[in-house]
Amino acid sequence: MTSGPDHSPFSSSSIGDGPRVGVVLSHGFTASPHGLRAWARSLADAGFAVRMPLLPGHGTSWQELARTRWQEWHRALDEAYLELDADCDYVFSAGLSMGGALALRIAATRPVAGVIVVNPGLVIDDPRAPIAGILKLVMKSTPAIANDILKEGMDEGAYARTPVAAAHEVNKMFKDTIRLLPRITAPVKAFRSTVDHVVSDSSLVALRRGLTHAPLDLVYLENSYHVATLDNDADQIFQGSLEFIRSVASGGAPGRSAATAPSTLEVASHEQA
Repeated sequence: MTSGPDHSPFSSSSIGDGPRVGVVLSHGFTASPHGLRAWARSLADAGFAVRMPLLPGHGTSWQELARTRWQEWHRALDEAYLELDADCDYVFSAGLSMGGALALRIAATRPVAGVIVVNPGLVIDDPRAPIAGILKLVMKSTPAIANDILKEGMDEGAYARTPVAAAHEVNKMFKDTIRLLPRITAPVKAFRSTVDHVVSDSSLVALRRGLTHAPLDLVYLENSYHVATLDNDADQIFQGSLEFIRSVASGGAPGRSAATAPSTLEVASHEQA
């Protein structure tokens, strides 16, 4: 008998000699740490401190997610970053899909050493997105956007329904994150599936345009769909992440992405409506 998805947060401490390195990880919209747990374990096995919180409204029910605001997701990841920053010499932010946008937000508001994103979302192409704030009043949920995975037998454990109110929050957060991208100066490593049925290339275009002060290293994944951390190219992501982190951490002082950034309070409170 197989067990169900493990939605619990993940945490590990830094081990080994040399600089202490931490990685704060974020899962995606309607999903949970389950989809990134193998990635988190690979980082922990390499001796890095890892924090992967369960974002508010996730891992429970889509109805609870419908009652959360995007600022709560940002705050949860920011608190995890601060835990690592208190003990580590270098801290990296990383994430999948919407979690990629949150990782970029951390890089824009905190002095991270680098950023790793997998199929990051920054643009919602659904024509209903601009009116989601009104649509949520008459339509509570839509069919799931989960399990866009090429590899057979994999399940990311996401919700069976997508709450429209929360999708409206995602849209607002994406727009605000694009506004912050020019503040990032730390190097960014991005993994992009050549076939992705959830996040279109519009998000990649927005990322390229927004990173005006940060180098972007883009790696294409030829044998995975959206949830690439559970797909055929997962090992490529894990190994590429380790190589990127070790390269940055051995190359000099931590990045200062937030040197001219607004306060976290200002960023988290933007677009409250």
